[in-house]
Amino acid sequence: MPDLTPIFLSASVPDPDRHPRYFETADFVAIREAVRALAAFVLPRARLVWGGHPAITPIIRAVAEAVDLDVQEHVVLYQSDFFRDVFPQDNDAFARIQVTERLATRDESLRLMRDEMLGAYPFSTALFIGGMEGVEDEAELFLRRHPHAAFVPVATTGAAARILYDRHAARLRLSDALADQYAYGALFRDLVRLG
Repeated sequence: MPDLTPIFLSASVPDPDRHPRYFETADFVAIREAVRALAAFVLPRARLVWGGHPAITPIIRAVAEAVDLDVQEHVVLYQSDFFRDVFPQDNDAFARIQVTERLATRDESLRLMRDEMLGAYPFSTALFIGGMEGVEDEAELFLRRHPHAAFVPVATTGAAARILYDRHAARLRLSDALADQYAYGALFRDLVRLG
C-alpha cells in the first residue's frame, strides 16, 4: 500500500427519530456538499478512512467513480460485523473494507470498530460533518488518541459538528471559517494537512 497521509472522516445525516439537538440544527444540503468536496479534495492526494455510514458512503462512491484515477489505495472503509445484514451495496465499490468483530451488543461492537479504526493510522487530520452521537463519540476518542492532529468540525453542517465546534473552538483555537464558510473546497485546502 503506498505511503499516503491518512485523513479521518466522521459524518452522518441526523435521523429525526433520534435526539432533536442533531436534527434541528442539521443543514442537509451542507452535509452532502461538505462530504462531496472533502472526497474530491482528499481522494487524489491522501487516504480517506471512515466508518461506513449508509448515507455517506454513496457520496464518497460517486466522487471516487468521477475521479480520473484508481482510488482504491486511497480509501479504507470500516464496518462492524454487527451490521453485516444491512451493509450498503455501495460498499462493493471499495476494495479495502475492514470488518471488525461483532460483539454481544450494538454499542460494544461500535466501540470496538471505532477503537480499531482510530488506532490503525497516524492521522494528520480529522473532519466531522453533520452527525449524531456517534460523531461526538468518535471526536472525543480521536482527541485522546491524536492530540496533535488537526481537528476540523465543520460547524456550518450543523448537528454534532456544530456542537463539537462550540465545545472546542476556544481551547483548540479553531478557525472562524468553520462556522461561516460554505465554500468547502477552499476550506479544506486551508485546513486539511496532507503531509
